[in-house]
Amino acid sequence: MPDRSLNLQLLPESMAVCRLGPDRQVPEELMQAPFYSITRTADELSVVCPERLVPGDAKAEKGWRVLKVEGPLDLAMTGVLANLTKSLAQANVSVFALSTYDTDYLLIRAADVTAAVSALRTEGHGVVVDSGQWYTKMDRP
Repeated sequence: MPDRSLNLQLLPESMAVCRLGPDRQVPEELMQAPFYSITRTADELSVVCPERLVPGDAKAEKGWRVLKVEGPLDLAMTGVLANLTKSLAQANVSVFALSTYDTDYLLIRAADVTAAVSALRTEGHGVVVDSGQWYTKMDRP
């Protein structure tokens, strides 16, 4: 990855990471959410969705927030997630990462938002929080 800072945006909704059985149908109500992710493997149907849409029969961990990396990112770029997650790991912030064609998303626990924003800012990354305010490494926390 080129030596440059990235900009991230904290999305407003509280999310959940869910596990459903491998043969479970994808709940239709998820398709109306502004952000969701579905991954099916032979072992499970894994869903990231707003907490308000957690399927009743899902094993779910609630209390996640999403940091969206401003994109689009070139698919040939290397080290984007490594750069961001290294900073967060050093701050003892757990990450659940998702990638799309255009960009990357980092799910962090809501309780770790302040520590995550601080760690990213310290590394020179810009972060927009719910108010729409940009926070860079020069701003007060």
